[in-house]
Amino acid sequence: MAILSSPLQYLTSVPPVTRAFVAATLAVTSLYLWIQWSTGTVYIPWLTLVPGSSFFYPWTFATSALVEVTIIELLVTLAVIPASLRYFERLWGTVETLKFIVVCVTVPNIIAFAFNWIEFAATRNADLFLYGMQYHGQMALFTSILVAFTQLIPEHQVQILGFYKVRVKTLPMAYLTFSGVMTLVGFQCPYIVIQFGWFVSWIYLRFYKRNTDVASSTTTYGDRSETFALTSWFPPFLHPVLSAVGNFVHKTATRFHLIPMSVAHDIESGYSQHPGGARAEAERRRALALKALDQRLANSATNSPTPNGPSTSQSSRVSLPTPATPPVDQKASPDETDEAETASNEPE
Repeated sequence: MAILSSPLQYLTSVPPVTRAFVAATLAVTSLYLWIQWSTGTVYIPWLTLVPGSSFFYPWTFATSALVEVTIIELLVTLAVIPASLRYFERLWGTVETLKFIVVCVTVPNIIAFAFNWIEFAATRNADLFLYGMQYHGQMALFTSILVAFTQLIPEHQVQILGFYKVRVKTLPMAYLTFSGVMTLVGFQCPYIVIQFGWFVSWIYLRFYKRNTDVASSTTTYGDRSETFALTSWFPPFLHPVLSAVGNFVHKTATRFHLIPMSVAHDIESGYSQHPGGARAEAERRRALALKALDQRLANSATNSPTPNGPSTSQSSRVSLPTPATPPVDQKASPDETDEAETASNEPE
């Protein structure tokens, strides 16, 4: 009984959205593999997203993420997605986790669908771009999970393959680079949805995700902190261009009320009311402190007067003595003024 109760106890401890999503992935993937094994059919347009057929099966924009076409893909998904969703559901709650899954799965598929139709319009190659690709799997959701972890615990270190340590904030761009390479060598489907998933998840977490502060009963939207800005994903030499474009798009979207307004206080406090929020907030504040320290050191090195002179940070700590008050100038008397003029007019 103890052996049987342990798995049941574990299943009951898994939050409902995570449990339902994993069960749906197992069921739909098993159905796909059974149909493929029994009929030999590779493309099943009512389960996977085929751009030329999805007009007739619109539910595939969401359900195609539940299909993994190989056992290896299914094992990788089961190793990563359930534990991550369990973490987020306990942190965000059931409703916000469900919204995150739906947005980060459906919107990238819609973008990929439109992108394939644009390629067809440019090349007129329907066999390749409309019926030769079927989007499936949870690559877009996996990218979105990496973006969410970067938002919450950017400085946390993880081990890859048991020995290689990397910071969480470096993983999304590494996965994005892998997606770009695979797309350029000819594997557009399904790897291009990784790029769409990164952008959609960043926009959602940056501007639209709802954060509720239980203590003060206030609601904010998104994460407007500097550590989660668009420029934080790219090298410094791209920051001026990205800042100009991003500010223009943000002002335009705000003017047309496409972005919900957020209250003007530290939005990070919205995470501290959930389980694990204190750790996430500490990680984010650590990242802010490190960035501020780097900027301060760079400014002190730039503003130092001489190479051997004391740095700005050191001189700021030294309390300088108060200079003595200079004597007050007294106005000269008329007799002294006449004597000075007479002396100046005498020849040498």
